Amino acid sequence: MLPKGQLFTYGLQHVMAMYAGAVAVPLIIANALGLPHEQVIYLIQCDLVVGGIATMIQALGFWNMGIKSPIMQGVSFAAVAPMILVGKTHGLAGIFGGTIAAGAIGYFLSPFFSKLIRFFPKVVTGTIITLIGVSLLPVAVRWAGGGNPAAPDFADLQNIGLAFTVLIIIVILYRVLTGFWSNIAVLMGLVIGTLVAIPFGMTNFSQVSTAAWFSVVTPLAFGMPIFDITSIIAMTLVFLVIMTETTGDIIAVGEIVGKPVNQDDLARGLRADAFSTLLGGFMNTFPHSAFAQNVGLLAMSGIRSRYVVVAAGIILGSLGLFPKAAAVVAAIPNPVLGGAGIAMFGMVATSGIRALAKVKFEGNHNAMIVAISLGVGLIPLAAPGFYHKLPQFAQLILHSGITAGSIVALTLNYFFNECGKKVDDVDVQAETASHHC
Repeated sequence: MLPKGQLFTYGLQHVMAMYAGAVAVPLIIANALGLPHEQVIYLIQCDLVVGGIATMIQALGFWNMGIKSPIMQGVSFAAVAPMILVGKTHGLAGIFGGTIAAGAIGYFLSPFFSKLIRFFPKVVTGTIITLIGVSLLPVAVRWAGGGNPAAPDFADLQNIGLAFTVLIIIVILYRVLTGFWSNIAVLMGLVIGTLVAIPFGMTNFSQVSTAAWFSVVTPLAFGMPIFDITSIIAMTLVFLVIMTETTGDIIAVGEIVGKPVNQDDLARGLRADAFSTLLGGFMNTFPHSAFAQNVGLLAMSGIRSRYVVVAAGIILGSLGLFPKAAAVVAAIPNPVLGGAGIAMFGMVATSGIRALAKVKFEGNHNAMIVAISLGVGLIPLAAPGFYHKLPQFAQLILHSGITAGSIVALTLNYFFNECGKKVDDVDVQAETASHHC
């Protein structure tokens, strides 16, 4: 437990680093469904409030939920495509019904899903963590260019200049400062970058004056949920994908903070995800998962206290109740976030490389496992429409490079290291016996 001032500052740094990603999903869904401006703002409020509650459950633990590690929670991007399809047929009520059902099903599946932990040796976890970092880097690059690749000013000199200015500021502060000040280099970079952007007209504080000071969110504000069987199946499938990604994030955080994850830990973490998703459906928002963006900040700052993330959850939830404060954070220009993101997401990939450095590669097939898994995981980054002719359920799984790469890594590790061969305990946690097909 750190002093209150440090808890707030470190927590604010986490919130500012993930805010753009946290509010992106309700914006995308609202635009796709053509919702009015008032409903868009309300969806963002609900998103922030539930994200704050979910983060506190995950970090503090509640009943049989929460891994008690510094993990931020937010709305998952993985569910965007199916939610738009469901929303165009059944509206928001159909999305929320599917979300509630998927959360409930995921909650009961969590103990069974967590048994897969024994199939996550260092060669698999290192590969997944590396994929998480590499998969996030294009997000940072898009932010650095201005956010929207279709915009006429995307990647112009002003946007790129601001992004690299922020990156250089963070690097210098990280190198020159020590202790507390070095740990908040990202936060200071975001603040300084935003101040630098003001004279160039790259910030927009107009929403601050129009936003309300205080606003409460209420359950089922859009009416009773619609429990359509097709929608439930679609949302449950995507939640299984989310559980796979969350498993990778939980293991990544365990590596960074030096707290190995066991089966019970993973079950608690996945239950927290599922409960937050179920709660989200009732509270007018969408499926929640561990936020990979904050894994990079955790690696970069070196602050392992879970109470920092609890503070971040309180701040995040408060922003949902105080729209004017949320509008201030939302005014951070995308290029500023991009400069910080390059450093943070690169650190996630570095954590994966560090984990792979502990893997034994001589006299086995681990190099092939890493090579093929990374190759498959990078396909959606190299060609986003690569799988567009496949059935919808296959696209749900393969569209995420993290999920596709994770599945390949798990499959190849079983094929090479567990199927009929003696396993080295360096490569497979706590396993030295022979396994046979």
